Amino acid sequence: MTAHRRRDPRLGEFSLRPLDPDADAALLHGWVTHPKAVFWMMQDADVDEVARTYRAIAAHPHHDAYLGCWRDRPAFLAERYDPAEVELVGLHDAVPGDVGMHFLCAPAEAPVHGFSLAVLTTVLDWLFADPATRRVVVEPDVRNTAVHALNAAVGFTPVGPITKPEKTALLSVCTRARFLAATRREAPE
Repeated sequence: MTAHRRRDPRLGEFSLRPLDPDADAALLHGWVTHPKAVFWMMQDADVDEVARTYRAIAAHPHHDAYLGCWRDRPAFLAERYDPAEVELVGLHDAVPGDVGMHFLCAPAEAPVHGFSLAVLTTVLDWLFADPATRRVVVEPDVRNTAVHALNAAVGFTPVGPITKPEKTALLSVCTRARFLAATRREAPE
């Protein structure tokens, strides 16, 4: 079941579907344990641990995961969560309409220029397709400068560093207007 589709003008069709924790665990294992996924913090996980992690997310009422495809082939992972209930409780003053997000691109044998930006744009397009979403909130590791640059490119504004149990993160937010301005050249509100 496809949850969202987006056609990128340069790279073509992207889509998201709900993740199947058991059927997708082996695929995800290769992604989350890859050296480029060090900030995902699952480097030492085995396939069973990956399946358990995503079963717990699937069972959680305020957190879910989606498998992203590019040209109908699995290519990225996206998570959506309620920051008032998960990840940022006590660290962020969530307001109605806030949605938390994580994304991870699959490792590529031959990197495609602009792919990560197209994935992030697709994920935000999906989140903002819900009229209830007012802001998207992210908390990447402060050392993950590559994702900070991607976040800025789609309209995220840093709020500042926060200390989480597993990392120091750069809390950032993106409004619908800033996303549209950054990706469609429309003026922000």
